[in-house]
Amino acid sequence: MPRPAPPADDAAGALLRRYDAGEPIGVSPVAEGLLNHGYRVLTTAGTYFLKCYIDGTTAAPAAIAAQHRATAALHALGLPTAPPVAARDGRTVAAFAGRRYALFPWIEGGHRAGHELSQDQCAELGTLLGLVHLALARVHPPVLQPLVQPTADPVQTEELIEELLALAAAHRPHDDLDELARQRLLERRGLLAAYGHRRPRPEAAPPTGWVHGDFHPLNLLYRGPDPVAILDWDRLGLKPRAEEAVRGATLFFHHPLTGALDLVRVRRFSQAYRAAGAATAEEMAAAVHRVWWERLNDFWMLQWRYQRGDHRADPLFPAAAAQIVWWCEEYEQVLDAYTN
Repeated sequence: MPRPAPPADDAAGALLRRYDAGEPIGVSPVAEGLLNHGYRVLTTAGTYFLKCYIDGTTAAPAAIAAQHRATAALHALGLPTAPPVAARDGRTVAAFAGRRYALFPWIEGGHRAGHELSQDQCAELGTLLGLVHLALARVHPPVLQPLVQPTADPVQTEELIEELLALAAAHRPHDDLDELARQRLLERRGLLAAYGHRRPRPEAAPPTGWVHGDFHPLNLLYRGPDPVAILDWDRLGLKPRAEEAVRGATLFFHHPLTGALDLVRVRRFSQAYRAAGAATAEEMAAAVHRVWWERLNDFWMLQWRYQRGDHRADPLFPAAAAQIVWWCEEYEQVLDAYTN
């Protein structure tokens, strides 16, 4: 677990003196999100969002600066991002007590689950992601396409299953989630035996490009019917672009208990994403296959629980584990929804 950030009031007071943002009146934590810490800061000049970067994979100064430049560039192109506020010295990253912080304008709005979106709004969401991908390509240098994109190795997955089974059995206090984990791990072992021959070829990935990296409902703010801000660019990076569209749709348009995808909404989203010019049907097909394989081999929620002792992702596991079983059964229907 990362070490805790300094008390929010102390950080806010020290940091705000570096900005033309008034004096702090109140500081309250923003509860949502698994990575990093955030605070709503009310000042004499207005309301702000103070972000503390604690995730070691995304808190490097160069990575944060790249995120800030990208959001500013996309904002200048008219896309709904919230660039950070510059301090008096022109910097957008400030250090305090061994942590890095950034100050953002507070954007009023709320999160919306996929089932709350009309079909037209699902299409608008697909268009938005397509435009973001195209804009990221405009504001970054051309990407040299890799010869291969690695895929999960089922041999390594089998070793991980063995380890997680042992950790689940030994977990105390033993609870229903431990038993569900055991059942799903054994089930996944059977699925990998059945589908292991369908491992994607590493040279068959769709084109790589700059992506948001974590496009899901908690990273999108709506005000009324319209998106007003894409948040949390911590995972900005180079990935097969169409895979973000496939993955994003699974996160927006799944049943919260069964994990089953709403294929009507997925279809509208994907059609609009492709119509924006961000991917072809063939590229989406390759992305569907790779994301399916990734999910078949992925146990990050259980790894957090058992290897890191971090239980924040526990509530996500039941639906995620059920979804891949459903996806294996409905593979052709899912593929059709993304490509036609």
